[in-house]
Amino acid sequence: MKVKAFETLQCDAGWRIFSFLKIETDVGITGWSEFNESFGSPGLRGAIETLMQPVIGMDPHQIELVNAVLGSRSVQSRGGIARQAIGAIENALLDIKGKDLGVPVYQLFGGALRDRLPVYWSHCGSYRLRNPDILGVKPVRTYDDLAEVGAEVRAKGFRALKTNTALEVGDHVEQYRPGFLVGRGFPERNWDRHIARSAVKTIEAFRAGAGEEMGIMLDLNFHFRTEGFRWVGDALGDLDLTWLELDIHDANALALLRRDLRCPLASGETLLERRDFKPYFEKDAMDVAIVDVIWNGFNESLKIAAMADAYDINVAPHNFYGHLASAISAHFSAAVPNFRIMETDIDSVPWRDEYVMAPPVIENGDFLLPKGPGWGIEVNEAAIRARPPKTLRTTV
Repeated sequence: MKVKAFETLQCDAGWRIFSFLKIETDVGITGWSEFNESFGSPGLRGAIETLMQPVIGMDPHQIELVNAVLGSRSVQSRGGIARQAIGAIENALLDIKGKDLGVPVYQLFGGALRDRLPVYWSHCGSYRLRNPDILGVKPVRTYDDLAEVGAEVRAKGFRALKTNTALEVGDHVEQYRPGFLVGRGFPERNWDRHIARSAVKTIEAFRAGAGEEMGIMLDLNFHFRTEGFRWVGDALGDLDLTWLELDIHDANALALLRRDLRCPLASGETLLERRDFKPYFEKDAMDVAIVDVIWNGFNESLKIAAMADAYDINVAPHNFYGHLASAISAHFSAAVPNFRIMETDIDSVPWRDEYVMAPPVIENGDFLLPKGPGWGIEVNEAAIRARPPKTLRTTV
């Protein structure tokens, strides 16, 4: 079997785009992967199309060889966009290999340890605050509205949720995200007591609606510097968070924060390859390692998880994409022993389900592991082509 051709496709997902890589073989088997170009990864599509050139004619079963070849083509710019491109190629080749052998991808790596994967409702309330019209839902304008969302999460059987800081501004709330957007707090990313109180009120609102048993995480992303993370984390210390999540590209600073915090610390979603994670593990800088399987590629992500296991650290996939990405992350979550919980976006555009033949099933807060060959989920290519992206959006 040889790789014969490939194509990248993109489609409308409201405030962002979904992107796919399709790889065809000379025996009629097609593999798919999902990648993300609309937030934080400009030019990724072009990098994939360039790095696919030497893959044409190669055996898609020889994935480690393909990775070695592509690694040699990008060694002087390791990580970043190059790693994400290799990850997309690797994931599509794994779909081909699984389909050719008639087994799910997780069977290629020792089988599944679990077939029900606890998930948390990610960006809970956040998307409704920013994009209610696109979602077709009641807008979130106040902390009382957040409490209502929390009650909905509980009613739908979820046991955990993750949200972002809702900043109190007069009689309404707004998302506070200076690490991503030009505006309030950009570029200095300082903290103040009003911001810290708003973070506390955000969690208190969800706790009031979702109940005492709900696992609640708060994601601060890159929205502060070390000082601000310390102060906001201290303000949240008595609120029984499942974890506080944040990103900082300095292992020493993150280790300092972990020692200071009175709740577990999760981080790592923007790290690429084992080399990036190594200094964080060596400095005991995180309680939960967030691994992006779409960025790193499935095989490399398993190696990161194995390294984390040696440091007695559990892993959780970073997954805020479409259904194919969720299936890929589910295979990862099933295959590693040190799994914590799986991220998934519940709120999305009403037409997201159209992009696959059958959407994944979530039952009582558990993602049911796909059992078909490859990723176990079939892409609806016609639907993707029918909804081209209106523009390359850059918000999340």
